[in-house]
Amino acid sequence: MVKVQHVKVDDNVFVLTGKDAGKTGKVLSINRATGRIIVEGVNIVTKHQRPDMRLGTGGIVRKEAGIDASNVMVVCPNCKRPSKTGRKFEANGDKVRFCKACSATIDTIRKGSK
Repeated sequence: MVKVQHVKVDDNVFVLTGKDAGKTGKVLSINRATGRIIVEGVNIVTKHQRPDMRLGTGGIVRKEAGIDASNVMVVCPNCKRPSKTGRKFEANGDKVRFCKACSATIDTIRKGSK
């Protein structure tokens, strides 16, 4: 199992490498078994969809494909730049993700036991 710890669903991320380098988008889903994520508007592929009873018509469908989680950085909501993230415990016992560039809290991972 691959560890994907720096991104979460609904994070805004910046793509570092590949054909879509420089684009930003929201994380739609994470596959922790393979270490791949799906980002909105990034790595668009065409798929030839066969018609079936549930979907009705078939055709050529454009959709997002997965990219490796190591190829993205989280965009800090405070400084609006791609940055590394870290984890730390606050004084009240909350475990939070923070931006290593500006030290701002991104979100709370786990609430304290108090």
